[in-house]
Amino acid sequence: MSDPLSRYNAIVKGRELPRYLRAKGIPADFPSRATEERLWRLHRDIVGSSAPDDQAADRTAVNRSLLDLKLELSARMLRKCRLCERRCGADRSSGEKGRCGIGNEPRIASHFLHHGEEKPLNPSYTVFFAGCNFDCVFCQNYDISTDAECGRYISPEVLARRIEVLTEIGKAGFHVTLVHDWPTMAKNVNWVGGEPTPALHYVLQVLKETRANIPQIWNSNMYMSEEAMELLDGVIDLYLSDLKYGNDQCAERLSKVDRYFEVVSRNHLIASKQTDMIVRHLILPGHLECCTLPVLDWLAENIPGAAVNLMDQYHPAHHALEYPELRAGISEESYCAAKRHALELGLKLI
Repeated sequence: MSDPLSRYNAIVKGRELPRYLRAKGIPADFPSRATEERLWRLHRDIVGSSAPDDQAADRTAVNRSLLDLKLELSARMLRKCRLCERRCGADRSSGEKGRCGIGNEPRIASHFLHHGEEKPLNPSYTVFFAGCNFDCVFCQNYDISTDAECGRYISPEVLARRIEVLTEIGKAGFHVTLVHDWPTMAKNVNWVGGEPTPALHYVLQVLKETRANIPQIWNSNMYMSEEAMELLDGVIDLYLSDLKYGNDQCAERLSKVDRYFEVVSRNHLIASKQTDMIVRHLILPGHLECCTLPVLDWLAENIPGAAVNLMDQYHPAHHALEYPELRAGISEESYCAAKRHALELGLKLI
């Protein structure tokens, strides 16, 4: 059986460079006053001609790089925000807040070494952004997703140094501890929330300042615009994606979002062509037939090589008690039925 995380594991083991470091070595000469249309043409030409697993060129010889071009494009997208598929059009560059509640300086609710992700990812340096472009009635992180002002803004330079410290300590052989006697070396950087999509420009700013040889994970609800997906291409090493619903009706009712399956399935297909994926699906009580089984069927037909995490840890939170089917946890019968269906489809469960 092929390894669904082969690229990610190669970076962790030092056999390949993270993609954001390679992007720093790919030349992208562009005039500052070029139109956005011209910049997008250049971006697509460069990304289309770059082999995804080529090692980076000598970064000292590059004046402006592909990462610089991505930064310029993301800055322009903030002027009329279209990072997520809501496309609210807010001028976030001037401080106006988007539909997500986030302005030009995303706030970080918390950042720490996390040991509760999927086993291949631990320990993961998780950066939790405040605010979200969804309004999930059962959100278990509602304290940060519904309050875009919680936490604090951390300058890209400061966060970049933090990433480098958490990477280099382990390489140097030091044993320094944070809490609970866990070592400080991070295996990856995990951009999450809330939702990281509104903070995409900020993430690129951090990576511009970072030299750490560490893979980057995009932990997302996957409701990004196609342009945002293009900017992530060649920067992200693994998508830790969320495929919540098997239809638009449940998504509109429980997350207050339109065109859910069209957008999120499109982005899963795009992501699967870019790099490795772990697809998460949180089983919701009462949604086995309408969501879980259709999601598994779609994955088996469209992304059969992806790693899949069937999550059974749902518990009522936020406004869940206002929805009759969400008032209790999932039954063992439902979880077993979902797992059995996934295995019959040949999906790679982790």
